[in-house]
Amino acid sequence: QVQLVESGGGSVQAGGSLRLSCAASGTIYSGYCMGWFRQAPGKQREGVARFDRDGRRIYEDSVKGRFTISQDNAKNTLYLQMNSLKPEDSAMYYCAATVGICSGYTPDNWGQGTQVTVSS
Repeated sequence: QVQLVESGGGSVQAGGSLRLSCAASGTIYSGYCMGWFRQAPGKQREGVARFDRDGRRIYEDSVKGRFTISQDNAKNTLYLQMNSLKPEDSAMYYCAATVGICSGYTPDNWGQGTQVTVSS
């Protein structure tokens, strides 16, 4: 079973940048898609950015133009570059790899996540 470990979160001021990493131990099934999700206190978990089945990058509207998802297959690592951060981006961020993500479904199982806090 593949384990995913998120890192790179932290506290930044509005307008700052962070790069999140998601390291996968083990081989991710080729039919899986990977994505980033987040959950703020009192809110539902939401998709932030993901790859679809054709390798296209899909972004949630509020992060378009500011966030970039990428992956390094050689390192088995998924990244999320976050620029121009806003206080409303503050949340726990999670990565995941499932077949459902390819179609935009939110997974049920999660790792520890990494906290992002943006101050105004």
